[in-house]
Amino acid sequence: MLSLATLSAGAALALGVPQQPGAAAQQKEAPNPLTLAIGRPGQLVVKPGEIMDTRSSRSATIADIVKAAEGKRFVYLGESHTNAQHHQMQADVIVALAKSGRQVIVGFEQFTRPVQLQLNPWTLGWWSEEQFIKNADWKGQWGYDYAFYRPIFEATKQYRLPMVALNVPRDWVRAVGRGGPNGLPADAKSQVPELDVTNKDHREVFFAMIGGHPPGSSTQMDNMYSAQVLWDTAMADSALKYLAQHPTTSNTVFVVIAGSGHVMYEQAINYRIFKRTGEKGVTVVMVGGKEPVTVSRGIGDFVFCGGSE
Repeated sequence: MLSLATLSAGAALALGVPQQPGAAAQQKEAPNPLTLAIGRPGQLVVKPGEIMDTRSSRSATIADIVKAAEGKRFVYLGESHTNAQHHQMQADVIVALAKSGRQVIVGFEQFTRPVQLQLNPWTLGWWSEEQFIKNADWKGQWGYDYAFYRPIFEATKQYRLPMVALNVPRDWVRAVGRGGPNGLPADAKSQVPELDVTNKDHREVFFAMIGGHPPGSSTQMDNMYSAQVLWDTAMADSALKYLAQHPTTSNTVFVVIAGSGHVMYEQAINYRIFKRTGEKGVTVVMVGGKEPVTVSRGIGDFVFCGGSE
């Protein structure tokens, strides 16, 4: 996830996360991360409660998302972490995919790899919700109110869907944030692919999300960006490793649950998976606001406006 402390006021408002004091005055000139000129040209307006298909610029339904996912192995559902409507939408898409007959696997930014074995006892019905929250260390792993995510976890339990911990330990990310790609501990380097920091579009999205180039040296900014690349690269790697190590069919679909910054413009987790497999999935970016929100058509295949918290 992107730290809330580093999000610009514009990004915070658009993506439905708390604004930081003084951010607006400090970063008035920051580009709007929702209207970058990346990918599909043009813009559209999405109203609260509406799903828009950016390919046709028309209103859409969850059934349209499921149809668009036919024949694809990946569906990316980007969220604002504290927007309950986003999480309900994620749950509804997962249920619709399961009901359509897809073999659904759900990967979570919210969990790190070391807790993988603590996830599926929940989906198998072995644990109560209280036991799951404790054994999977929800508060330590994520910290946001579990109630926001309850609809997703109830869906995985109802349909007994495998869950995958996508993220990596935070100390890895902190190490790269301090020392760049070379700062990654030796034991960690063997567990993630080499970090490619050459994607200019992704860099543009990242700096728009944090409110433009922040004060500090070029090295500091590069290290901050490298930490984000580690997040996205590692989460893509976790998904691909799981698929390689477990039985799948042509009907399998891997649903990624992550912050919108990890899927916007198909430049983050989805980009890393595409670079390794050549496969494009379906990207749904979720935004928030009490009023209609203007977004670039390149931001994803579908956009859902979940209103405000």
